[in-house]
Amino acid sequence: MIHLKRAYEPALPGDGARVLVDRLWPRGISKEVAQLDDWMKDVAPSTDLRKWFGHDPAKWPEFQHRYREELASRGADLDRLRDLARKGPLTLIYAAHDEAHNDAVVLRDVLLGVRPSGGRP
Repeated sequence: MIHLKRAYEPALPGDGARVLVDRLWPRGISKEVAQLDDWMKDVAPSTDLRKWFGHDPAKWPEFQHRYREELASRGADLDRLRDLARKGPLTLIYAAHDEAHNDAVVLRDVLLGVRPSGGRP
């Protein structure tokens, strides 16, 4: 099972493996508070893609498409996350305010084999 959780929400025992999937560390969060098992920067969107998207929901369909293209070259990292999910709960940790339009949503969908939503194949 793969869960999504903002970095600003408290860690809970049911989270299982907690993996930060943002390129940047969340502002104002200490390592002690984050209680992460790993920080996988390499599965985060590239800096250029992150800046282009700017968390603009109007760009969501194109962002999903571009990010999925980037993830296609991250097979080993995706396999590692899938392996964690097979062993028990996996929680992808992210900092974005928008819970519906962020990289963790796309990453979870890729890990689960879910097709993109919103206008692009």
